[in-house]
Amino acid sequence: MTSPASRPVPPAAANPLNLRGAVDLSSLKQRPAAPPAGTGTPGAPAAGNAGEEHPRRPLRVDITEANFQELVELSAQVPVVVALWAAYSPGSAEVVDVLERIVDSYEGQLVLGAADVEAFPQLAQAFQVQAVPTAVALVKGQPVPLFQGGAEEPQVRSLLDELLKVAAANGVSGRIGAGGPGAAEAEAPPLPPLHQKAFDAIEAGDYAAAADAYRQALLEMPADADAKAGLAQVELMGRLQPLSAADTEALRQKAATEPDSLDAQLGVADLDVAGGHVEDGLGRIVAFIGRNFGPQRETARVRLLELFDVVGTGDERVAKARQNLARVLF
Repeated sequence: MTSPASRPVPPAAANPLNLRGAVDLSSLKQRPAAPPAGTGTPGAPAAGNAGEEHPRRPLRVDITEANFQELVELSAQVPVVVALWAAYSPGSAEVVDVLERIVDSYEGQLVLGAADVEAFPQLAQAFQVQAVPTAVALVKGQPVPLFQGGAEEPQVRSLLDELLKVAAANGVSGRIGAGGPGAAEAEAPPLPPLHQKAFDAIEAGDYAAAADAYRQALLEMPADADAKAGLAQVELMGRLQPLSAADTEALRQKAATEPDSLDAQLGVADLDVAGGHVEDGLGRIVAFIGRNFGPQRETARVRLLELFDVVGTGDERVAKARQNLARVLF
């Protein structure tokens, strides 16, 4: 990928929480359903809601505050590729066009959402976008980073091929019909009852209830990998939910001055993983384990394993952290 544009995206009042190296979009789901003025996408007229067919591009939707939640929900059936662009970025139009052409070639396995960061700055802030153009994907409402900057078609196709594999592994393997995003075929099976209960609790912002549902699912089926990962994620969300900006700053300062404070080091590791700085977060706990012994070491080790589940046990950053953990333990 080429170097990204240097101009930062507009600021927005948001306190995002990242999962699997990206963000929690729940703060955006509850925003008023009123489209911002002046929206538009490079090379295309404005689109309607996610359930309406685009006049010329049935697998492309222009994202607004009004239709964003529909796209989040759609990502439980097919992955949604989100292109964040801006009129001030010369490369934005090209990236959106490349993504549109490629997404169309997958014949309904993917949907493209184009978001103007100047018209919808809250979305850019939630994704922690530093420059545009940037592309991310949504799978079951969870963002997956793709690339930032210019896009070359072979590399993008390779990324999207991998995205489809990840999505399929998580039960997302639907296909959009010829009528566009509103015509998604109901191929994805319904969630198990306890998973649905957890999902509904997450939607309501009740992470404690979601955790209880996942724990019950694990009692019934201890090998339920999705429940294990879900539990780790909602516990992380629950730990970070009450933190204010002042709390976060104080926690980071304490971690810097007290390297052997278990609470401070684990707290900042949570923030790092949630903020997409996965290697920093995992490395912080590994370093703490290497310096300490006894009950604190075991507590830190357990938290590290939970964060492995949050990031994804197949992630190369988790594999690296496992190797480093083995070195400090043995």
